[in-house]
Amino acid sequence: MKENILHNLETIHARIQKSCEKSGRNPNEVKLLLATKTVSAEQIKTALENGEFLIAENKVQELKEKYNDLTNTPHDNHFIGHLQTNKIKDILKYDVVCVQSLDRLDLAEKLHQRLLSVGKTMEVLIQVNTSGEESKFGVHPDEAVELTRKVSEFSTLKIKGLMTIGLFSAEIEKVRLCFKILKNLQQELIRLDIPNVDMKELSMGMSGDLETAIEEGSTIVRVGTAVFGSRIYPDSFYWNEGV
Repeated sequence: MKENILHNLETIHARIQKSCEKSGRNPNEVKLLLATKTVSAEQIKTALENGEFLIAENKVQELKEKYNDLTNTPHDNHFIGHLQTNKIKDILKYDVVCVQSLDRLDLAEKLHQRLLSVGKTMEVLIQVNTSGEESKFGVHPDEAVELTRKVSEFSTLKIKGLMTIGLFSAEIEKVRLCFKILKNLQQELIRLDIPNVDMKELSMGMSGDLETAIEEGSTIVRVGTAVFGSRIYPDSFYWNEGV
């Protein structure tokens, strides 16, 4: 198992390197985030003890279950799933450093109030639904600038960029369109120069489409299955709004 993970990590880093070279980008501009849903703490440790640092859960329950086993292994933990407001206290308790899935104002308000009460700040990414699928969370692209502007008024929330989950499709040009929408939004927000908004991060691209995402400007690719192996359920199970 350990050898498989290390081999897969090597393969992913080679894919990132090759994609960056093809796009004329510096590989140091692209971070690998390990999506660890359903992955055991032992498997995660293997990756963290061999050069990886950035991991992410998309269910609060898994965050809780693995916390004690991982707490002494240096890493940064992001949250990439749909965050219910009643789980905000857990996000803070279990040392999440960035919520990549901020997609509505009431979540921002409640997160801000909780952070104020404990004297902390948190990095966030605005999640945008670029595919137009009802099964996906995220603010509509047409409303993303306004949401970003409103969230920027909360002093505890440090906006660092945008996140999207591209279309689950074998038609790569349809997937590419999702990434282009996010890149265009980033450029618009940079031009607007809103205070307390730093548009340096574009979190987009996963195991199957990271090359396309890097070509379109991704700075964080979220990879799970290509490192840790297939899961019992497909990706759509974890991202579906109805679940």
